[in-house]
Amino acid sequence: MHEQLVVMEGIDKRFPGVHALDQCRFELRAGEVHALVGENGAGKSTMMKILTGVYRKDAGVIRYKGKEVEIPNTRIAQEMGISIIHQELNLMPHLTVAQNIYIGREPRKGLGMFIDDAKLNEQVEHLFKRMNLDIDPRALVSDLTVARQQMVEIAKALSFNADVLIMDEPTAALTKSEIEDLFVIISQLREAGVGIVYISHRMDELRRISDRITVMRDGCYVKTLRTAETTTDEIIRLMVGRELFISEPTTVSGDRETVLEVRGLSRGNVVKDVSFHLRKGEILGFAGLMGSGRTEVARALFGADPKDAGEILIGGKPVAIRQPYDAVRHGIGYLSEDRKRYGLMTEMDVKTNIAINSLDKLNRLKWMVDESKMEAAASQYVNILQIKTPGVHQLVKHLSGGNQQKVVISKWLMRNCDILIFDEPTRGIDVGAKNEIYKLLDELASQGKSIMMISSELPEILRMSHRIMIMCEGRISGELSREEATQERIMMYATKQAG
Repeated sequence: MHEQLVVMEGIDKRFPGVHALDQCRFELRAGEVHALVGENGAGKSTMMKILTGVYRKDAGVIRYKGKEVEIPNTRIAQEMGISIIHQELNLMPHLTVAQNIYIGREPRKGLGMFIDDAKLNEQVEHLFKRMNLDIDPRALVSDLTVARQQMVEIAKALSFNADVLIMDEPTAALTKSEIEDLFVIISQLREAGVGIVYISHRMDELRRISDRITVMRDGCYVKTLRTAETTTDEIIRLMVGRELFISEPTTVSGDRETVLEVRGLSRGNVVKDVSFHLRKGEILGFAGLMGSGRTEVARALFGADPKDAGEILIGGKPVAIRQPYDAVRHGIGYLSEDRKRYGLMTEMDVKTNIAINSLDKLNRLKWMVDESKMEAAASQYVNILQIKTPGVHQLVKHLSGGNQQKVVISKWLMRNCDILIFDEPTRGIDVGAKNEIYKLLDELASQGKSIMMISSELPEILRMSHRIMIMCEGRISGELSREEATQERIMMYATKQAG
């Protein structure tokens, strides 16, 4: 039996209007991968932020390596050997990869007056070699893809030689090969006696790499299970505590009205002569590997990026979309894959975030917004989408990821857009919240809304789409009906350049 590294008992934490943790417990052994699961808002991240000194507990006991400890801040946690890889990237884009990894710990020369850049880069090269990573330590973080930035975050955490490593959704932005590299690293760390807390919504990953699974729900501890002795259905039942929605979309007939048509859309080397159409009440899935051009098509269509060529028709009539305002005016809404950067104002409240695109409908006078009208409208969508919040005056930054996503969706529903682009609508969202969003998409389509859904999860594409477009290297490489589509056929087109 491996020694216990961490024991947390009776952990309690409150925020304004929210009892985030209620008498929670968790333990971690040396050389173990212990998965921590639950819906968004269950308290997983809060529990780990207490362990890493981001938050102070209100009550309870933490024992580390057999001794009761207080962890007042993140620096103390790191010095103790506890590191965390956050779900949201915390890198400084204007610095190099090496500077980000060893910031505040850089090797010095010249009586300590100057940073030794050569030695710094050498240290990072050695670290990357251990991780089987091909990233230039001298590269600016701003020039890296999101996936590579995630790998830099992982490298930074490993650079502290931690005894406890917490991974919060570490594979959310990684490719299949990068995930395999990460799993190799996890296996090496486990063999070295490192205790790993693994937070993820991907059940296949948990079953593959974890030794035990602890389930949390609504800020409470539910149960700890041995992975080899449980089933995915049992884990989901404990997480959710309710029946899940199963979508079975039918084929949308070809005689339905075409609401959107894109002809010959091009932008640089990332979008090449893309053409497709979207029918009324249809969910049109866009599949493809990372870098295939799916998001770039959506951004060019929405006017977020300039297009070099192509024609966009709405209701059969050509329209000029040069900026997002033009797209919104023509009834198009866009939910970005990066909700915090492009979809939300996290320092503002729920009410303002939901109403921001519809202020012209809430005016008392031309220049004055009717606050009571705004609050009533926002409250309506909080109820419709069952957003878990103490009220519409709660700051969005205090909501879970799934509830933040619902706020973004509410914003476009309130605008009453007929065409909705969903880019990775369930990324970083738990299985229960995913099902709520699936149900919502299904209801929107049945109401006649037309949806373009980009997703990297093939089961999600197959489950929700009436028809599927597949992209490879900036082009449409295939189109499949729901009846024709399988994971194998989608991957065949996703790895085959269109002719």
